[in-house]
Amino acid sequence: MQTSRKGKFQIGLLLFPGLLIFVVFTAYPIIRLFYMSFFEWNFGSISGQDFIGLNNYKDVLGDQYFRVAFVNTLVYTLVTVPGQMILGFLTAFFINQVTRFRVGYRVLYYLPVITSWVIASLVFKYVFNTEGLLNYFLVNVVHVASQNIRWLDTRWSGLWIAMFLGIWKGIGWNMVVFLAALQTVPADLYEAAAIDGAGAVKKLFHITLPCIRGTILFALVMLTIGGFNVFTSVKMITGGEPGHKTDVVLTWMYHKAFGTGAFGYSAALSFIITIVLAILALIQFRMMQQKE
Repeated sequence: MQTSRKGKFQIGLLLFPGLLIFVVFTAYPIIRLFYMSFFEWNFGSISGQDFIGLNNYKDVLGDQYFRVAFVNTLVYTLVTVPGQMILGFLTAFFINQVTRFRVGYRVLYYLPVITSWVIASLVFKYVFNTEGLLNYFLVNVVHVASQNIRWLDTRWSGLWIAMFLGIWKGIGWNMVVFLAALQTVPADLYEAAAIDGAGAVKKLFHITLPCIRGTILFALVMLTIGGFNVFTSVKMITGGEPGHKTDVVLTWMYHKAFGTGAFGYSAALSFIITIVLAILALIQFRMMQQKE
């Protein structure tokens, strides 16, 4: 049945507010940011900007601090994404087996997800600070260490704390996603596999994982994007210190934009990361593509 002209007008009228919000707050800022990336845009050139072509992109790629931040972000993603997915899947798998208190377990594991990133980051900073709770416990309670350990004052120890927080926060989200996927796997497949003598491990790798391949791909792509968008935890826990060695791409972008006023540089950096994420998503889709 073809939609009448009046019906099309009503549909367009209903869609207009949402489209207007999308154009004003999403499409226009992206286009404007792309435009800025080709100009010398900083605090000193607000009244007039000079076109410099790809110089901002060259500055980003040639910046040693950006390379450190990019490596930190890549390591953060490579550690937190598998950590969240594996622990989230195992949690969902075991919760799917229980018959009592299932809702309670879901709520318990999902609480970290709804906890504020700022509050969680401040708690972790308090625990791992040089004068924090963990050092007090190690030095004064169990006497394992003779002096306070400077957890947040080195590059990798500071990043590992942020990674631990990221994994802890993400288990609940993955649990919900994988639990919903596990409940769609037909029970007949497990029964047929049991008749053929398949054990729990074979059922997992030959039935469960292939049946939820689409969910695994969805979680992998979303978590990879989230890993490259990490900001609050690193900003609150280490602040990029010492000497910007614990910066990730977003904290470094924030520093360049609002700390030094290099808005053109920051705009170029954002599009470089967008291209990297697009390439990673394409690779993930290729790797997870359904085989015959």
